[in-house]
Amino acid sequence: MTDAAILMIDVLNTFDFDGGEALADAADGIVAPITALREQAVAADVPVIYVNDNYGRWRDEPSQLIEELSSERNRGASIARALQPGTGDYFVIKPESSGFYATTLPALLPRLGVSRLVLVGLAADICVLFTAADAHMREYDLWVPSDAVAAQEPARCRWASELISNGMNAETAAVGDLSLADWRAREPRVAPGGARMIRST
Repeated sequence: MTDAAILMIDVLNTFDFDGGEALADAADGIVAPITALREQAVAADVPVIYVNDNYGRWRDEPSQLIEELSSERNRGASIARALQPGTGDYFVIKPESSGFYATTLPALLPRLGVSRLVLVGLAADICVLFTAADAHMREYDLWVPSDAVAAQEPARCRWASELISNGMNAETAAVGDLSLADWRAREPRVAPGGARMIRST
């Protein structure tokens, strides 16, 4: 059992959509911080959970999806290979923007004993934002490192980080400024609504 988990949101990506090239360029800059955070998680036995879109490949198993997104046919192949799941990681396929909507994540997290979540990945102003909002409503303590999320435009990434920080009471310090161990050692932030509620799956 653990108190924390890392959610890797859409880091395996086709980038095959309007604005995908700009997002891919921005994603290159978050590979190193995510890698550093993931290494800290593995060393501390903190679960790493990939929460990923299936890009319309409804018949694929996770292994097939990972193989396809890591192939040279895919624009995001180099990022996918750099951030591909390890043998001990979890993989959750999401059909919509939030990692909690119509997925196994709400059932998985309580079984792992998780009360704190670190969200990294893409895109800061869409899937990361929606997942953070759902996590906040379920009273999870949040850290969304500013250097480990990206959007098509830097301004949109900053806007999302400010909203997550101010509206969801989340930590947004960069991976370079805060270690996973130090964050876990802190007292959880108090939810704006007062006492914590029992989470619903």
